[in-house]
Amino acid sequence: MDWAFAGCGVAWFALQTYIIHSFAFDWYTATIDGLASTILLSAACWLINNNLRYYQPGKGSYINLFIWCVALAAATVAGSRYCLPLVNSSALYLSFLSQSLVIRFFTNFLAIGWMAMISLVWYAQIDQKENEKRKSEAERLARDAELYNLRQQLQPHFLFNSLNSINALIGFKPDEARRMIHQLSDFLRGTLKKDDQQLVTLNEELAHLQLYLDIEKVRFGHRLNTEISCDKQCGTAMLPALLLQPIVENAIKFGLYDTTDAVTISIRGELEDSYLLIMIQNPYDAKTTRPRTGTGFGLRGVQRRLYLLFARNDLVETHGNDDIFTTIIKVPQV
Repeated sequence: MDWAFAGCGVAWFALQTYIIHSFAFDWYTATIDGLASTILLSAACWLINNNLRYYQPGKGSYINLFIWCVALAAATVAGSRYCLPLVNSSALYLSFLSQSLVIRFFTNFLAIGWMAMISLVWYAQIDQKENEKRKSEAERLARDAELYNLRQQLQPHFLFNSLNSINALIGFKPDEARRMIHQLSDFLRGTLKKDDQQLVTLNEELAHLQLYLDIEKVRFGHRLNTEISCDKQCGTAMLPALLLQPIVENAIKFGLYDTTDAVTISIRGELEDSYLLIMIQNPYDAKTTRPRTGTGFGLRGVQRRLYLLFARNDLVETHGNDDIFTTIIKVPQV
């Protein structure tokens, strides 16, 4: 804006000098007249611009701005009226100066008014951008806090179950308890290194998920089986870190807790259009277990997290058919 202001000042000076010279005054007089008038007008424009930088008139107070423009235009004309005769005191020039005061006033008023309008729009846009930036930052902080809160609510539940299992194994299977402690340590170390908004490849996510499954297999022994099958091309697809563990935890909970038989949890991944589709299936007994409809905390947490990251509520689907409960997660590939 400073360069534009300077350019307009030079243009105004050149135009006024040419107009004064066209009235048969010599170039010296025309140049001094144009220079003095431009300096006075530039000072007025700078003053109005500087005021509007720090003070934006509210609705209904634009009359004060109008009065400011009138006062500044009058001040510039008064300055010309009393300064220019010192340069050229001839009767012809003094007569011309006296007759041109009204025109000078209105042209200066228009110039100052335009400057005020441009400054209003310019600084209003800057304020709006700053407000939007602050709002966006506040929303981002709130979103990060909610994502962190979701994660903190999920982790203790799994940790308590694992510690209870370790406690149960210590007495009669100390080697398995020791192995489970190492597995739990590796899993938690990988969890702490990942940010809630970090995107990882499906291969990386499945590798971390395998640590969790190894821990659960120690807990449930031969009763827990898993099948993981993914297309080769979807191994490099991106998804939010630690997204699958809550879903698989729910699948294990509802698949094993109400039966003593062996259960198989299947995880399948594929690319479809611009989405990574992940299907997690577990058996359930319709007579003893009420099928979930997405109201469990694990599912709600994943759905809420995907909404916070992608602003969409249609990325998690659940349905149960033939004693098989299916959860489908769609992750946009951007």
